[in-house]
Amino acid sequence: MSKIHKWLWIVISLETVAIAALIVWGTVFKPAPPPAPAPKKTVQKTQPAYKPPQLALTKVADGLNKVTTVTSMPDQSDKRLFITEQDGDVRILNADGKLDPNLFLDIKSQVQSDGEMGLLGLAFHPKIAQNGYLFVDYVDKGQNTIISRFKLNKTTGLADKSTEKVLLKIKQPYTNHKGGQLAFGPDGNLYIGMGDGGNGGDPENRAQDKNQLLGKILRVNVDSDNLAIPAGNPFASSGGKPEIWALGLRNPWRFSFDRKTGDLYIADVGQDKYEEVNFVAAKTGGGNNYGWRCYEATHTFNATGCLDAANYTAPVLEYDHTEKRCSIIGGYVYRGTKYPAMVGKYFFADYCGGQIYYAGKSGATWTQTLAAQTAPSTTISAFGEDNNGELYVADRTTNTLYHLEDIAN
Repeated sequence: MSKIHKWLWIVISLETVAIAALIVWGTVFKPAPPPAPAPKKTVQKTQPAYKPPQLALTKVADGLNKVTTVTSMPDQSDKRLFITEQDGDVRILNADGKLDPNLFLDIKSQVQSDGEMGLLGLAFHPKIAQNGYLFVDYVDKGQNTIISRFKLNKTTGLADKSTEKVLLKIKQPYTNHKGGQLAFGPDGNLYIGMGDGGNGGDPENRAQDKNQLLGKILRVNVDSDNLAIPAGNPFASSGGKPEIWALGLRNPWRFSFDRKTGDLYIADVGQDKYEEVNFVAAKTGGGNNYGWRCYEATHTFNATGCLDAANYTAPVLEYDHTEKRCSIIGGYVYRGTKYPAMVGKYFFADYCGGQIYYAGKSGATWTQTLAAQTAPSTTISAFGEDNNGELYVADRTTNTLYHLEDIAN
């Protein structure tokens, strides 16, 4: 082998050794990788433990007169409360807690307010900011239930009496059981509560008659200039009055939609022994028959011509007339923010006993709990809800409006 070849092999060998040494160095002495980040701890948010709500009534306004409805505008910027009085006035409670000297609406000259008749309902169209529509339910001098539309005067903020348009007229046979609740559902339709027309025991069986509007909840579309029938109404095509959405009610006082879930709660006044609460889950179709006059709550009342109980929709709650109770006053599911222990509970009361209850469902079981026992002289005639979800009750004895507050939490 030539010297050149020898030197070439020596160089190659040396380079090989150097490369190997570098590999060993890098393997043995390479810097340790940075430590892996510590796993993030999952923080479990626990719901605060609340005591059962205990209600107190704080006076908001007095000087009212036989309150039948307390409601609010759908527009969150308008913090007024609107209070209907049986004789035909609609009062305004301003955001500062003072009654406005100006009446929102005065239709006393048109209203028959004897017995259980009068101005009984008020509802604002969800799109009132665009169309200016508001609706009232009253009994006129000819003893007819009138469903009328008025328009809001945007300059004055008051209803314009000259714009009245009668949408529905229903003859009333007696002076009691008029219902009167008006409320817009999540579907945008107007729901109307109609009592059975009165006298004891629904003598003409109107609540079960699909060809009469008494003893029903009606559902109509009022978006256009005239009343229209929603396609989903159970008798929209044939077999009964197309306005009917539910039947078999004695005197629904009152019903309300849960503003969060869309569920419907119907408080129906009983005859001599039992009061009831009916529940309709959101997006459930109409057509429920609540059984009056065949049944008073879940108890047989007058079974002539009736089917077995399984053919009717039973209430989720009922109570009897012990403890001086006589007549249910339906309220609302609380969706306000001031009293978290009240959230999701349905509040209602009894007119004679003065008790205020809340109801809820656990699994398949509904329960009711006493939240307040008001003074013996108190006669709660109506609940109200402002557009923040806070709840109010009206006392017919003292003509006072109260805010419901939870003092236990």
